[in-house]
Amino acid sequence: MSHRLPLLAASLALTSLAAHAAAPSAAPATPAPKPAAVTPAAVAPAKPLNPFVVRADKENATYKTGEPVNFTIALAKDSPAPREAEITWSISKDGVPPIINGKGKLVDGKAVATASLNEPGFLLCRVSWNQDGKVHSSLGGAAVDPLLIKPSLPVPDDFDAFWDAQKKKLAAVPVKATMTPVPPPATIKKAETFDVKVDALGAPVSGYLARPLNAKPKSLPIVLMVHGAGVSSSSLAAAASWAENGMLAFNMNAHGIPNGKAPEYYTGLAQSELKDYRNVGRDSRETCYFLGMFLREVRALDFLCSQPEWDGKTVVVYGSSQGGFQGFAISAIDPRVTFLAAGVPAGCDHTGVIVNRVNGWPKIVPNLPDGKPDPKVLEASRYFDNVNFAAKTKAKGAYLTVGFIDTTCPPTGVYAAYNALPISKAIYDDIPSGHANSPQASAAMVEAVRKHVKENK
Repeated sequence: MSHRLPLLAASLALTSLAAHAAAPSAAPATPAPKPAAVTPAAVAPAKPLNPFVVRADKENATYKTGEPVNFTIALAKDSPAPREAEITWSISKDGVPPIINGKGKLVDGKAVATASLNEPGFLLCRVSWNQDGKVHSSLGGAAVDPLLIKPSLPVPDDFDAFWDAQKKKLAAVPVKATMTPVPPPATIKKAETFDVKVDALGAPVSGYLARPLNAKPKSLPIVLMVHGAGVSSSSLAAAASWAENGMLAFNMNAHGIPNGKAPEYYTGLAQSELKDYRNVGRDSRETCYFLGMFLREVRALDFLCSQPEWDGKTVVVYGSSQGGFQGFAISAIDPRVTFLAAGVPAGCDHTGVIVNRVNGWPKIVPNLPDGKPDPKVLEASRYFDNVNFAAKTKAKGAYLTVGFIDTTCPPTGVYAAYNALPISKAIYDDIPSGHANSPQASAAMVEAVRKHVKENK
């Protein structure tokens, strides 16, 4: 028999604090597609001890505004916590106020926590247990009318003009490329691979190109793979794997740096000139670090679309986290992109802070000493925001994944960007996942790409 934690008053606090936002009419949640059993997928890294399983009581973890959400708390398999463990809990609006806190005791290894939210968004439940001075926590998430989450600000009036001007500057730089043959990974037998550099504004495009052996002219769709946050070489194996599956594949690193160096080289860059790159130049749209990153994607497509093997039809951009951020950007500013595949995308709704909503990585907008967001950075960030890129996308279709307990790129912002896409789209609700694609989510992303390639012939 479970013990219901005393959350009634706390639930009312969540409801009343959110009451300033009018609740629109409900819309059905997007169902998660059945995962495709096709492809290897990015597996989440090793996680710290999770003593509990925290789950919403609906299988799809999706509710209407004002509807009670019951989070069931149970001991995880092999959990060291006792069946009568003293726990603390908090339930928040996806990590921001209102936040309710309390403590209780498991009964026979179980408890239930209840809350509600009177605006479209997400609830995040954190349950913690203190083991000899070390606190272990587990998370559960629930969506509340997620398809009704709107961008926090409209698209700037001069959004298109700004990006057109930047692309004009890029176009003045000749598309000068070098292709150096490199051996493919030992497991790859049917692809040839190259280390590629292409001149751009500032740092060059840098990546690995792979194509099937003996590919015929106009036979291959393009897949442009873009990287998550960090400083690393492009991935030869990733490019070669896509090539063996019939793609003209290009895996580009995010910073225009050399490929194939020793790990110490990239560690050194991450600790020096590329340290905290996400905040470089953030107070102006003309100097923001992501400007160069996104323009390198345009130049990468200049190069790829000049290859004789390209079929002239299909261009897929594929990435997760910061890679999803780059994917949204290039699908908006370059009409050659036909499909966006973005896992747990970063860069969503930077300006959400002004309406008391969480924003995700890179959390580019700082607060001033008075606690208010820096207005200069806030304004600049609008030109690098997925909710605005989404509204301007030129792609035919998109497939996203979202983790309901993702505290790096929280689901509230991801859904704000997803909802702004005016195209054919689908989203995989990865309910128990944080900031990583589960194998099922990754497989579904790849299957969506394959479906688009087939249909776009």
